[in-house]
Amino acid sequence: MIIFTIIQLIFVIYLGFASLYIFLFGFASLFPARKKKPTSSTQRKYAVLIPGYKEDNVIIEVAADALKQNYPKELYDVIVIADSFKEETLSELRKLPIQVIEVSFDLSTKSKALNKAMAQLPEGYDVAVVLDADNLMETDFLSKINVAFDNGFIAVQGHRVAKNYNTKFAILDAISEEVNNMIFRKGHRTLGLSAALIGSGMAMDYNYFKNMMKSIKAIGGFDKEIELQMLKEGVRIEFLNDAMVLDEKVQKADVFSNQRRRWLSAQLHYFSMDFLNSLKHLILYGNVDYFDKAIQFIQPPRVMLLGLLVVINILSLFLNPITWIYIWLGVLAVCVLAFFFTIPKKFYTFKTLHAILTLPKAFVLMTLSLLKIKGANKKFIHTEHGT
Repeated sequence: MIIFTIIQLIFVIYLGFASLYIFLFGFASLFPARKKKPTSSTQRKYAVLIPGYKEDNVIIEVAADALKQNYPKELYDVIVIADSFKEETLSELRKLPIQVIEVSFDLSTKSKALNKAMAQLPEGYDVAVVLDADNLMETDFLSKINVAFDNGFIAVQGHRVAKNYNTKFAILDAISEEVNNMIFRKGHRTLGLSAALIGSGMAMDYNYFKNMMKSIKAIGGFDKEIELQMLKEGVRIEFLNDAMVLDEKVQKADVFSNQRRRWLSAQLHYFSMDFLNSLKHLILYGNVDYFDKAIQFIQPPRVMLLGLLVVINILSLFLNPITWIYIWLGVLAVCVLAFFFTIPKKFYTFKTLHAILTLPKAFVLMTLSLLKIKGANKKFIHTEHGT
């Protein structure tokens, strides 16, 4: 019983902290972050970088759509970084008023593609915008990003939202994206901390980004490596809740599982690499942002957290005295409230309720992913789009 109690106490502390963490920032996301009005306005030149690997199904639509910004045409260039595209796709792309840079690697990664492209591009850009090959910017995206740079930020994350809700897993993925937006981006900015990067729909000072990317070697989770380096240097990352980028959500169970396996592997890798260093920076320099990011990496994904708490609460009814039952119910209630704060009202539909029935399957898939997590961030896992 003593051993059982100790194990249970460890789980209560770990899962309780994770629940309180998302509750705190989820509640904060209900309030607007304080914004200052820029004292001056500067029109900057943008390089819209779209790296893609075998993205023939979507890249032509994305490239054409990227040209529709209500920002001066001479002040932004759309640059497709084409890795392993078909010749007919390249031919169609070259008909558009964009730049196409072909790249090829033995082991393809987004960081390699971006570095290769920026090494070939001319000087003169002020801001780099990075999109995934399935992303569609709303027409005012660059204009809103420009205002954030007027406010003195050199790194801005846009609001990535789903562009498809055609399967149960797509709906779950869309909800997960919005929950993370509220907790790790909007809620963090409300409390004065940096927003988390996602890897696309983000903008950075061009020269800063170009120089920093030279040191980025990540295969999986390149956005996490970028973010850690920036937070270590004290760079504050802004989040624009109204600057929308549409992103294709996963539609199948196997894609969902592979994607989460890669993310989990990257999280654990960067936690082991940066936790002690972030603790040192917190103590010596008061760098809360850097330490907070390392803490995020050790937390379970939201689906897994909710699933674990439901399973533990059911077992608790049969195995625990009444005190422990109330403790576990309290932790579950805090977690559920965090979801209630962060799931947008548009998802409170019967279609979502139908998709929620898939949650047990998603929980099992994520749990199984843990068994195959080793080295997942050291190999390129391609998520196919447009199918």
